[in-house]
Amino acid sequence: MQRIPYWKYEGAGNDFVALDARDGTLALDTPFIREACDRRLGIGADGVLVIEPSADSGIHFRMVYFNADGSRGEMCGNGARCIAAFAVLRGAAPESMRFLTDAGLYSAQVREDGVSVSFPDIRETVVEKRAITEGRAWEGDYLPVGVPHFVTWVEDLDCVDVDRIGRSLRRHEAFAPRGTNVNFAQVLGPGSLRLRTYERGVEAETLACGTGSVATALTYALRQGVLGPHRISLLTASGQTLAVSFVLDGSGATDVRLQGPARLVHEGTWLRA
Repeated sequence: MQRIPYWKYEGAGNDFVALDARDGTLALDTPFIREACDRRLGIGADGVLVIEPSADSGIHFRMVYFNADGSRGEMCGNGARCIAAFAVLRGAAPESMRFLTDAGLYSAQVREDGVSVSFPDIRETVVEKRAITEGRAWEGDYLPVGVPHFVTWVEDLDCVDVDRIGRSLRRHEAFAPRGTNVNFAQVLGPGSLRLRTYERGVEAETLACGTGSVATALTYALRQGVLGPHRISLLTASGQTLAVSFVLDGSGATDVRLQGPARLVHEGTWLRA
């Protein structure tokens, strides 16, 4: 019987099992991740966050992220905010920190009013995509922001079967070979959006998606065609709000930040057979 210390975090409804693996004794594999994320037989989460040591003295730690299906993810926006709070709790980093992910170098600030994560400049080209599934054509914008995202705009999110349509689009040939996360977005007002996301790796709708919020905010601003600073508010499926700010220039976005709540739910010991 293994006794594994863990910490459970949530960021706007995205929930994670957080593990401190800096001592090198934790052996992670696909069955381990799936068991940890199982909501009936395990702890239950959308994914697993792992702090590993960094070989660079200028970087506080390495963030490793696993999806609930056991696959390794390049990046997770709300996970990054939660692991920043976890790193402060564990003494792995100060409140202002830098950490490495599979998608590159990120920085974060942990404050009493929430956690802000700064993304690398986003210079990826937005590609218009059209995918026919479930009896209709879904049109929108494809934009990688560390992980791939497709954003499609709807009049009323309550009329969209996010799990069914998202599952069909997630592996559609239009997004081969990587597949994609699928975001359904509704405009509530100027600079105010509502968002629901089907996440690859979880293979279901989640209550929030940080990278999906960034991709949606960017494509919204690009559709407006206004350069300069932007701050977009996104209402998630959990009812909580995330904020995305950035500066649009002629070749992409700089100073990209994702801000919102990150909360320690509980900590405990997982007894793993």
